[in-house]
Amino acid sequence: MNEDLFERFPEAGLIKTVDEPKSDISSAQKAQLNRRGNALFNAGDTETARRIFQTTGYSDGLMRVGERYLDGGQPIDALKMFKLAHDCKRSDELIERAALAIRKILDEEEKA
Repeated sequence: MNEDLFERFPEAGLIKTVDEPKSDISSAQKAQLNRRGNALFNAGDTETARRIFQTTGYSDGLMRVGERYLDGGQPIDALKMFKLAHDCKRSDELIERAALAIRKILDEEEKA
């Protein structure tokens, strides 16, 4: 395997760091936005809720969005939400599953 391949990845990884929450939002504004995001999420508008939760940095909301992505077969998007929510347990689990899948693919290529 070509080890140089991994040198092309950014140091911070593949999750965009610009998705960090805004710091200039007051606590009252965050609470109001999070309530709106929760209502939207519960109504099924996951994408608008996600944008609100990313803006406010509401980790519980981000984890719920991640779970919905995972249930919908979007593990990469779920990983991003878990990373932004600082949910190391869930993000490490997804990374481990991805590594196992890659290892299996590489083993099959070697056997072929």
